[in-house]
Amino acid sequence: MSTWPPIIKHIVAAALLTVTYSLPVTADEAALTPLYDRLKDAEAVDSKGITREIRMKWAQSGSDAMDLVLKRGQDALERGETAAAIDHFSAVIDHAPDFAEAYHGRAQAYFAEGLAGPALADLEQALMLNPHHFDALYGLGTVLEQLDKPALAYETYALVLQMHPHYDEARAARARLKAEVEGREL
Repeated sequence: MSTWPPIIKHIVAAALLTVTYSLPVTADEAALTPLYDRLKDAEAVDSKGITREIRMKWAQSGSDAMDLVLKRGQDALERGETAAAIDHFSAVIDHAPDFAEAYHGRAQAYFAEGLAGPALADLEQALMLNPHHFDALYGLGTVLEQLDKPALAYETYALVLQMHPHYDEARAARARLKAEVEGREL
C-alpha cells in the first residue's frame, strides 16, 4: 500500500497534463478530440449525447470478436457476475492489450470484488492508453475514496470535471468530500 500514493499521483499528474494540453495519444484518440472539445463546452442536455457517442467509440476495439467479448463482460458485470466479467475482460486484454476499455471494465469488476490493488493497476493501464477516459478517472477517484485518500480522490474528481463538466457523479463526490478536504468554515 505504501507504493500506491506515488503511482496514483503519477496517474493524476498525467491526467492533468492531458486535460490541460488536450494531448491525443493515438490516431483513434485524435479522432475523438473534437468530441472531447465539444463535451468541455456543452450544455448539460447536450453532454449526454456527446458522452454516449464517446463511450460507443471507446467500446470499439477494431475487432468484432473482441467487441462481442467486451460486451459479454459488461453484461456479466451488470448482472453482478464479477468472476465471469473478469474472465471476459481478461480475454479481451489478452488479444487486444492496447484496448483501454477492457482494462476499465476489468477494473470495475475487480473493484466490485473488493480487489483495490488490481483495480488500481487496470485503471492505471486504461489511463495510460487513454488519458481522456473520464470514466476510468472517476473510477480512480472511487478507489481512492475506498483507500481513505480523500484529498487525492477530491483532486481526481476535479480532473474528471475538467474533462466532463456535467459528470454528475464526480460533482456529487466532490461535494461530499469538500468539507473533509478543504476544512469547514468557522
